[in-house]
Amino acid sequence: MPGRRPLLSRTTGVFAYGATAGLAVDLLVGDPRRGHPVAAFGRAAGRVEQALWRDHRGWGALHTAVCAGAAVAAGALAARTVRGSRAGSATLTAATVWAVVGGTTLGREARAIGGALAAGDLEVARERLPHLCGRDPQSLDGPAMARAVVESVAENTSDAVVGALFWGAVAGVPGLVGFRAVNTLDAMVGHKSPRYRRYGWASARLDDVAGWPGARLTAALATVAGGNPRGAVRAWRADAAKHPSPNAGPVEASFAGALGIRLGGTLSYAGRVEHRPVLNGEGRPVEVADIDRAVRLSRRVTGLTLAACVGGRMIASALKRRNA
Repeated sequence: MPGRRPLLSRTTGVFAYGATAGLAVDLLVGDPRRGHPVAAFGRAAGRVEQALWRDHRGWGALHTAVCAGAAVAAGALAARTVRGSRAGSATLTAATVWAVVGGTTLGREARAIGGALAAGDLEVARERLPHLCGRDPQSLDGPAMARAVVESVAENTSDAVVGALFWGAVAGVPGLVGFRAVNTLDAMVGHKSPRYRRYGWASARLDDVAGWPGARLTAALATVAGGNPRGAVRAWRADAAKHPSPNAGPVEASFAGALGIRLGGTLSYAGRVEHRPVLNGEGRPVEVADIDRAVRLSRRVTGLTLAACVGGRMIASALKRRNA
């Protein structure tokens, strides 16, 4: 009789064990304070920008292709090097997941700001806010900072965790590295300042495409994991499209509905004021205690993402075997 097929195929097992181990390491130690691979990539991308910058979309597209392409190639080369060893492949996946996700540090920074706000120390909260988002802290009072933190937790759950795991499930280590590279490039040059309006266009558009599936998965899982599924679905359907970002909209709206709070409104980036639409207008204003609730929701979404990605790989593998 032929032997029973293993529950997990080789590649699915590598991803499942590696991603679980990588998330466990992130949970235990968070991001490294020095020598972070993403920071090293950012420095390299900055040097490429110095060499290539022109106020032109074509040169910006070249910058995006060089930086993201090099990251994907490096990930593919590393995966190929350990391809013959299941343990080596799982270890590389674990190390890569730890390097590219940032859920634990995200939660720590958010809770540190929440603690300062709860203690009434607005100056400390303002000092820490730039570690989490690009808002102008001097223009924000306590409630506005609490809202900024919750919005950042929601958006970065998609960008720093879910999106990376999704692409890791689809394309392994190159997918993990490539997604994080694209996301980092968008943060560096993808904003609409005079310097980057044209040069950063390609990075911003590629980030929109790469982040699309992870954002929808984040919104769906926040609906499942939150305390108010109906409210999350209602806010997602009614308000997500109003947001200027095609990916932040579904995530922030579903978090707002799940937590029963109101997000959006006026904000300031380096002196540039934006008036964004309100998300979940039926909710109440954000309170400091909602920061911890958002962090706990983010962690539940992370766990469900791992399960969904492993389950999706198992289903794809089973269908592939059936059709072979």
